[in-house]
Amino acid sequence: MVKMFKTFSQKPADVDRKWFLVDASEAPLGRTAVLIAEKLSGKRKPTFTPHVDNGDFVVVVNAAETKVTGGKDEKKKYYRHSGYMGGITETALGKMRAEKPEQIIIAAVAGMLPKNKLQADRLKRLKVFPGAEHAHTAQKPEKIGVK
Repeated sequence: MVKMFKTFSQKPADVDRKWFLVDASEAPLGRTAVLIAEKLSGKRKPTFTPHVDNGDFVVVVNAAETKVTGGKDEKKKYYRHSGYMGGITETALGKMRAEKPEQIIIAAVAGMLPKNKLQADRLKRLKVFPGAEHAHTAQKPEKIGVK
């Protein structure tokens, strides 16, 4: 006789969210973004269910000191379009770091999350700060290191 197991499916009401703190100056941008995307999606939790958003909150500090390898400060470009003909604008990573360092982390993480209805809610749980101070000390985020 074969014993049958039921497949576990988490309900949205049963989601337990934790807070994590990541220092962006510890490792290169890609490695940091992989760790953040993994925490936001909840992929490593034993209760992972693909259609339920069961990820955690992630606070990122020191976004202005993000490391990149090679000559990416000048070579890597970020594009946006106004919607008008000829309205494409490109910004180099170095200039983006000086103007909006938070956007570097957000764009890298957004590219690693699945493109579905859960992506916007997952990105809302990402809190990025350019310096070492953050506004979420009351939540007591657990510091995790990037390997």
